[in-house]
Amino acid sequence: MAAQTHLFPCLKDNFGVLIHDPQSGATASIDAPEAAPVEAALQKTGWKLSDILVTHHHADHTQGIGELKNRHKCRVVAPRAESQRIAHVDETVGEGDTVKVGGLQGRIIDTPGHTAGHISYFFPVDKLAFVGDTLFSIGCGRVIEGNPEMMWQSLLKLRALPDDTQFYCGHEYTDANIRFAKTVEPNNKALAARADEVKKLLASGKATIPATIGAEKAANPFLRADDAEVAKSVGLGGSPAWKVFAEIRERKNRF
Repeated sequence: MAAQTHLFPCLKDNFGVLIHDPQSGATASIDAPEAAPVEAALQKTGWKLSDILVTHHHADHTQGIGELKNRHKCRVVAPRAESQRIAHVDETVGEGDTVKVGGLQGRIIDTPGHTAGHISYFFPVDKLAFVGDTLFSIGCGRVIEGNPEMMWQSLLKLRALPDDTQFYCGHEYTDANIRFAKTVEPNNKALAARADEVKKLLASGKATIPATIGAEKAANPFLRADDAEVAKSVGLGGSPAWKVFAEIRERKNRF
């Protein structure tokens, strides 16, 4: 049976998401921005929390862990490189490791840059990726603990996932990301189409994710830094892709 997901808002603009294995009944929360919305999501779905899969150490992704673990006795899986900065960890993972949620099997992808030890979870059979704050729809995370070259390599790993992979990110930033992306690629038709789609989704009170990797490859400038036209548009024609990415990221920081 296919994995089921349930998306819900947390904090100011965070997303919470549950992934559920209907065969075993196991359910994982991807990060734990705050406990109450996770509890409400569990009540709504009728699912029981068995695991918390942590992408990185930032408080807006981890501050609900203690309360949830105390109540549900769930397993907490966290990035090995950041486990000392995350409370209540039971298991640590890194690049190439696998993690199971009941019968669902995910693969760990190291995606540093936003934080030094950030990881993403990819469930290949179900074509689902949980990417935390590395990739956003039409955007990417700020480069805080890593450097632009590191972040670009992380984005390349995610870009290489199958086009029909649905990804879930940590924040609802899509509308603002689109406004910026248009300054880089004003004539990108895929971006214009995504802008129309997002406008309709938000107007009807719906989330703008999940999105697909294939759609992002066509419209997200942060995944397109190795495109000659994108490089030219930021005045860096012929430069290495990571330098083009760094320029786009710096422009977004100031936007």
